[in-house]
Amino acid sequence: MLEFTNIEADEEGAWTLAESLLEKAHSMMQEAETALERFVTGKELNRQLCSSRGIGESDAEIRWNNTARARKALADTSFNVAQATMYYGAATANYSRALYLRATAAYPPEPAPAAAASV
Repeated sequence: MLEFTNIEADEEGAWTLAESLLEKAHSMMQEAETALERFVTGKELNRQLCSSRGIGESDAEIRWNNTARARKALADTSFNVAQATMYYGAATANYSRALYLRATAAYPPEPAPAAAASV
């Protein structure tokens, strides 16, 4: 079994790392929301433009989905969500590690029995 010389410092380090990973995940989700908003806004603007030209909504949506801007916005959204999921998972693992270290510090293992003296 692993033995740590300073469990409190290891626990604090795991907790700090988990907090920073959680912040990174949150920022990635905000970027994903921004990319999705770009997609929705562009779709609506394209619908209005096509409507003024007499093009139906379904054709406008098809035209928008085939643009590079729409594809980039969707790709950015899915990438950022995947990154956020990864960071959330890593943060969870570090929170679990910190809790494990806290439990280990609360209940230290009993020392091994001394070897019998040879006669």
